[in-house]
Amino acid sequence: MLPIQNLNIFKKTDWLLFMTVFLLVCFGLAAIYSVALGQGLGEFLNFKKQLLWLGVGLISMFFFSNIDYHYLQKISWYGYVISLILLVLVLTPLGSTIRGTQGWFSFGFLSFQPVELAKIFLIIILADVYCHFSRTINQFKHLFLIGFLALAPFILVTMQPDFGSAMVLFFTWFISFFLVTKNKWHLVFVLFSIVILFAASWFLVFQDYQKNRINTFLNPASDPLGSGYNVRQSIIAVGAGRLVGRGLGFGSQSQLKFIPESQTDFIFSVIAEELGFVGVVMLLGFFIFLFYRLYRIAIMAPDDFGMFLVILVTILIFIHVFINIGMGLGLLPVTGISLPFVSYGGSFIVVMLTLIGVVMNVYKSGLISRR
Repeated sequence: MLPIQNLNIFKKTDWLLFMTVFLLVCFGLAAIYSVALGQGLGEFLNFKKQLLWLGVGLISMFFFSNIDYHYLQKISWYGYVISLILLVLVLTPLGSTIRGTQGWFSFGFLSFQPVELAKIFLIIILADVYCHFSRTINQFKHLFLIGFLALAPFILVTMQPDFGSAMVLFFTWFISFFLVTKNKWHLVFVLFSIVILFAASWFLVFQDYQKNRINTFLNPASDPLGSGYNVRQSIIAVGAGRLVGRGLGFGSQSQLKFIPESQTDFIFSVIAEELGFVGVVMLLGFFIFLFYRLYRIAIMAPDDFGMFLVILVTILIFIHVFINIGMGLGLLPVTGISLPFVSYGGSFIVVMLTLIGVVMNVYKSGLISRR
């Protein structure tokens, strides 16, 4: 049976965390609705689908906020193996290809990305390993053993190919591992390995469009009407917003469809154009406060597993925010990374809210342990 805790939802919920996430979700819904206006579709199908998935995500969030997070530790290996099996199956004819990536299972008008489930269980299993071996992770065997946990899903996701999600998995492991390891030669070894792996991947793994994105990042003006078009239009949209923006539904770049993938990869650009500098400051302020709350919950966690769990969730969200906004500003290559709680995407919003639910349970357990 699931270890459902007898906790008062209203008294022991971190409402500051919940309201911050809620405001970020509202930003996303407003931007998705605005994009739908520009598409001229009266049905607002994507907006309604996002509301549906948001409802599922909120149910999942409150469910996991009342499930003892130690239960996740017990099933971490089972979940990790299941996520790997799904990543293998999605590469078979059972998987669906969207925008050149075979990374979805489609069920009618709904779709699911197994890589999102892999993110959850990679976080859980890393937290489990770190809490058991954090004081002894100083040998190269630990680097290889723990690195393999991230390497397996990384390779499977790269085969889709979904370079952006693969990078999220890698950097979640990379950043967390070097917060734990005591041997700084690990860092030198991994950085050297990255250089070798990147060189090999350039010739053996990367598709032409992925090479074009990297070339565009290094020289955005080289092909403004081709590979550099997305970034160029995104930068124009950000600059066009000025102080207070052009208003929801009135952004020329987003409404006239100059910005591709405007409700997913470049939703930050839509917000910057339509809500301006003021809207961007508010959005970034909410994310900064979110990271602050996650930090506070991590330091008050009742045990190492809870602490590492919250730290890993924080790292995962930070990577998404950093890469997505970096793409919108032309500072990073376009890799198809969504903005947490804001971008359109069913499985993505459900996973993000589920992780917030897990963090809330760590918060509640921390309150109980202090009594």
